Amino acid sequence: MVLGILSDTHGFFHPALPDVLGDVDLILHAGDIGTPDVLDRLEALAPTRAVWGNVDGQEIRRRTAEHQRFTLDGLAFRMTHIAGRPGRWQRGMGQALRAETPDVFVCGHSHILRIERVADLGGMLFLNPGAAGRQGFHRVKTCVRLHLDAGKLRQAEVVHLDEDA
Repeated sequence: MVLGILSDTHGFFHPALPDVLGDVDLILHAGDIGTPDVLDRLEALAPTRAVWGNVDGQEIRRRTAEHQRFTLDGLAFRMTHIAGRPGRWQRGMGQALRAETPDVFVCGHSHILRIERVADLGGMLFLNPGAAGRQGFHRVKTCVRLHLDAGKLRQAEVVHLDEDA
């Protein structure tokens, strides 16, 4: 199973996304979608799960949730927009993750690409795909292709979108 993971599109649908995400089994969007059109276009590529972010209006909030928990290929996932990062969690997030630790935790908001195992949370994979939109201080637009196989994380492939456009 291959997941396409992105965040912080802020209303911009990058022209490389159909090629990068066209063959994935599921798309995860970790918030700040920006416009319903972006969500519609992602859903046309593959089944999509998304959470809303702080810039998302009521139309997107009606279509998505603030937090999601789900299981894929035997792995527990949790996704939200604003979470902080390992060692500097947003208020309450560290406690929530210790109480119910997923195998994979996906968030956005910072626009900073970060993929790491969190030892004090049982080796949980922390994944922030960076930002795929134009808004923000980031210089490189990124997303991640996460490969799962029989309940194991096989590869997290970082895609620099502007190199593919």
